[in-house]
Amino acid sequence: MFCKNCGTQLNEGQAVCLNCGVKAGEGSTYCANCGNALNPGASVCMNCGVAVEGAGAAGGKQNNLNGQDKTMMIIMCILLGGIGIHNFMMGETKKGIFKIIMCLCCGIGYIFAIIDLVKICTDSYVADPNALI
Repeated sequence: MFCKNCGTQLNEGQAVCLNCGVKAGEGSTYCANCGNALNPGASVCMNCGVAVEGAGAAGGKQNNLNGQDKTMMIIMCILLGGIGIHNFMMGETKKGIFKIIMCLCCGIGYIFAIIDLVKICTDSYVADPNALI
């Protein structure tokens, strides 16, 4: 196993890289399998062909809320979700306008907000600026 931050070979069970001080398994500059440098944003090491863990978003975790903080989106969805404020914050203008209309005409905007809240809490929400619902 190699340090993903500096490429130094690590011993089995080693918790921290002794060369750079980074926790084992953290970093995205070098391949953990072969220790060669990775291309930025690569999902596969071009030297050994092993899939790169955490490829995609920074920190290794996908953020499907269009760059917004999950906690803030949960709070906005609870407080102002019925009128679609959280949708506007994530760049989903069409969906936000739809929720305003549904709230004013039918009063059912919060039903859609509860659905969004559950999706945000379970990390299954994907912000799509072109989607209507």
